[in-house]
This record gives sequence, C-alpha cells and structure tokens, in this order.
Amino acid sequence: MRPALRADARPRDVWAWAMYDFANSGYTTVVVTALFNAYFVAVVAGGASWATLAWTGALAVSYLAILVTAPVVGAYADRRAAKKRLLALSTAGCVLFTALLYFAQPDALWLAVVCLILSNFFFGTGENLIAAFLPELARGRGMGRVSGWGWGLGYLGGLFSLGLCLAWITSAENLGQGATDYVPVAMLITAAVFALASLPTLLLLPERAVPHSTPPRGYVLDAWREVAHTLRSAALFPDLSRFLLASIFYQAGVNVVIALAAIYATQAMSFTTQQTLLLILAVNVAAAVGAFLFGHLQDRLGSVRAIAFVLGGWLVTIGLAAGAQTPAPFWAAATLAGLCLGASQSGGRALVGLLSPPSRRAEFFGFWGLAMKLSAILGPLSYGLVTWATDGDHRRALWATGLFFLVGLALLGGVRAGRGRRAALRAERVSCRGIRVYRDDRLLT
Repeated sequence: MRPALRADARPRDVWAWAMYDFANSGYTTVVVTALFNAYFVAVVAGGASWATLAWTGALAVSYLAILVTAPVVGAYADRRAAKKRLLALSTAGCVLFTALLYFAQPDALWLAVVCLILSNFFFGTGENLIAAFLPELARGRGMGRVSGWGWGLGYLGGLFSLGLCLAWITSAENLGQGATDYVPVAMLITAAVFALASLPTLLLLPERAVPHSTPPRGYVLDAWREVAHTLRSAALFPDLSRFLLASIFYQAGVNVVIALAAIYATQAMSFTTQQTLLLILAVNVAAAVGAFLFGHLQDRLGSVRAIAFVLGGWLVTIGLAAGAQTPAPFWAAATLAGLCLGASQSGGRALVGLLSPPSRRAEFFGFWGLAMKLSAILGPLSYGLVTWATDGDHRRALWATGLFFLVGLALLGGVRAGRGRRAALRAERVSCRGIRVYRDDRLLT
C-alpha cells in the first residue's frame, strides 16, 4: 500500500476513507438497484404502464438537484476546507430519508417519491465529497489502485447490506409475510448500516485542506465566482472536458444498469424477489473483483486505454442481456456487468483526480459529479421513455442503451491523459505562484 500513498497519508486514513464506500453502497444496492426499485414499480405504483417512467423521473429530479448544487458545494468545500462537515450533513440526510421509505405503501406514492428524491440527493452529494479526498491520499501513479480499493470495499458493503436484507426477507416470507411487510423493514436495515459504517470516515478521516480567505459578500457568492472562473478557464483543460463529456454518455448506460437491473429482471425475465436479490448479490461480487483488479490494470495500461477496454465489455454485456431468453445467458451478462461496473466507476474517479489541479480538486470533483448526475438523468429517463412509448418493451429499451456506450467510446478516443495532467499542473503552478508540485504526481500515458 505504501508506494501508492502520498507521504503524509497513513494506511488508516485510506481505510477510513474507503469505509464510506462500504457504508453508502448499501443505499445504491438495496434502494436503487436490487429491491426498492422493483417494489416501487410493482407495488407502490401498482404495476401501471407509467410506473417505470415514474421511477426514472423521480431519480431524474434528484439528479437534477445535485447537478445544480454540486459545483457550488465543491467550490464552497474548497474555500472553507469543509468537505468533512458537508459529508456529515449529507450522510445524515440520506440516512433519515432512507429510513422514512419505511412508510412507502401503495396508498403513499407521493411520500415514496419525495423520500426517494431527497435520499438520493443527499447520497449523490456525499458521493462527490468523499471522492474529493482521493487526491489527498494517493500519489499520481497510485490513484487507480487506491480508488479501486475504495470501490472494491464499497461493493463488499453493498453485499453486506443486501445479505442482511435477503436474510430478513427469507425469514419474513417463511412466516407468510408479503412485500408490503418486509420491504419497509429492509429500508430501516439499510439506513442503520449506512449510519454505523460511516462512523470511521466521519471520526478518523482528516481534513487536510486549508481554508482560503472569504470576502465579505458571503460564502455562496464566493463559491459561484469560483465556479464561474472554472467555466471560463475550461479551455485550459480540454482533455478533462472531453473526458467528462464522454463519461456523461457511457455512464448514462451504466446508470441504466444500476437503476433498472431489478426491474428488468422481474419484468422481462420474470425473476422472483429472491432470484433478483441473488442476481444482484452475484453482480456485487463481480463488481468488487472488477474494482480491485481494474485499479492495477489502470495504473499499468494507462487510464484511457483501460476505460476503453471496459466499455467494450459493456457492449458485450448489453448484447447478452437483451438477447437472453433463458436465465443462463442473463446470469452470464449480469456477471460481466458486475466486472465492468466496478471497473468503469473506479477508473473514472481516478482519472478525474489525475486531470484536476491539486488545490481545486473538490471543485473539479463537483463537476465530475455534475457529469455523473447528468448521465443519471439521461440514461434511466431515456429507458423509461422507451418502455412507456413501446408499451413496456424492456428489451428494446436495453438495446437503445447500447448507443450510450458507443458514443462514450468514440469521445474517449480523443482524451490524452498525460497531456491533461500536464495542463492541470501548469494551471496549479500559475495559481499558486511557485508552490512546489509533488514530483510523484506523474502518469503512465
């Protein structure tokens, strides 16, 4: 571990940082991917023709709110060295509104929608903030590995939460309970795991950033000026800009898999709740393996080539899943999706860290979060619109998803990571006027 870390970073700091990935992955695994999404469509919305669109629309609203606020939150966090304080607030918000999903029932559609929007908003805000700690811990050549450790531990966290929920659901079904009985309790389990597992991060992870002076006009206005400055200087970072554009498209496809995997399994493949949860368990195991292995692959091959390799895997996954008529090829597609899922998410976070000026990383990770949330609107909402327009044809919607990966792969071809890293370091030298740039911030191109 030591060669991958910065001189002032300790292994305990990395563990505390990675534990947040462990903590928050239960939310995406149980609420967004495996359980509550299918419950929302089939039970809360009563299986209506608009149910999938309602689910994707609620997610789109939450991601739009994150898209608007993420750059400001990032700039404020940089100015006030407030990443950890804001992370604590976002964690509390996500835990609270996840627990309130306990009250989501067939006669409480709007309550379910509001709690989903707010819980996902706080989750996404925290995801941006925790990512901004990565460059404070890892050297340039080690960012892929350290990011991979976080994502890998995150998928283990998702497995842990999902395993607890599966054990509870199996017990409840044996007692004759139905989905309206056991799914609400699973929301409480998920919220409790998030709250407890995030404590090492909130208690042990140090805030290394130093506050900047803030003019009298106020924090928010100052944050907006920082955002405006970043937008004006975007021409200085063409490779980062192109990568963010590419990531909007390919992550749109990834977000379809995250938000709609269980819905596709139940609606198109007729999987039961237990079969769906076991499928998502397998996907998370594969994703953990993919995240761990991809970090090493990325550091050896270079970020751009490694991510392009993974996008090819996503195209194969879409073909297998959309064409599957029996469970066996669908299980194969799910396993491959897990490997690609861990790799693509870990790789994108590490590449943004490499292409960002060191003193403005929280702000630039806010823009990465903006791109991710835009993709989370674009992908699932497109899927929902296709299913609504085709009277519930999930296979046709999945084929359409493959276009996002093709466009992302084409845009990725113009990104040069080494050139982008040099541009970030030049900008840092200009802004800091001679502050030492660490010699270890280099990159395999």
